[in-house]
Amino acid sequence: MNNWRGFPRPAKPIRVEGGIRARSRRGEIARTWWSRRFIEVLESFGMGGRLARGKNYARAGQVRSLTVSTSVVVGLVQGSRPEPYRVRIGIKAFTAAEWERIERALAGRALYAAKLLAGEMPTDLENVFAELGLRLFPNTMRQLTMDCSCPDWEIPCKHLAAACYLLAESFDEDPFQILAWRGRGRDELLDRLRALRGTVTGPDAGEPEDAPTLPESPEVFWTTGERPAAPVIPDSEPTAADAVLDELDDLPIDIGGTRVTDLLRPAYRAMRRS
Repeated sequence: MNNWRGFPRPAKPIRVEGGIRARSRRGEIARTWWSRRFIEVLESFGMGGRLARGKNYARAGQVRSLTVSTSVVVGLVQGSRPEPYRVRIGIKAFTAAEWERIERALAGRALYAAKLLAGEMPTDLENVFAELGLRLFPNTMRQLTMDCSCPDWEIPCKHLAAACYLLAESFDEDPFQILAWRGRGRDELLDRLRALRGTVTGPDAGEPEDAPTLPESPEVFWTTGERPAAPVIPDSEPTAADAVLDELDDLPIDIGGTRVTDLLRPAYRAMRRS
């Protein structure tokens, strides 16, 4: 039968060879807190049923391609028609001035900067954006722009939902994709943080750039190092044995017309030779 209870039977999607498949085969797709946060935001918009159909599309490999760039995600999703549908998910990128504020806030916190430079996403990164009056993730549908070339007039359709799930998985693989979507690529952000960490000061700024580094080998660390050379004392003229007599005040004593200090000199010289 071509009809089911008076309605046309939904056509099955054309199977795709080599499509992008979700890694998760059942249950939740997102694994990390940031990708789960993205899916939670989408599901809070009342997309549950369509997201479920989109999840099936994502697991079946119906998405042919998905590209993330500043402000927009573009994908091709294979439906029941020969020509794949083109989907777009847009979000407003932060301005250059906003990114400057974000980067300075991140650079000013040693733990945040260290995690990002290590390729990790700090668990409370959203708080940094919130303190600046910004939102890392959208909180209303008005902050997202979605469209699909399919005939379904409802947004999001299952094709857009499939792209959203795979987008969440791409955030699992590389959290910097979220920031790139908002207008700052990984390399540019890390270069800016490194530069700012060299100038930021304060109790949370971490060690200065010229701080001494520990030796790579632990054996070297626990040694005393090279003994410093003994100081070199320049040679001087030898001191006469009776020179101390010259430091004394002249004694007003004469013996047989000779000063007593002169009489003592032979005795001092004799003691030095002995």
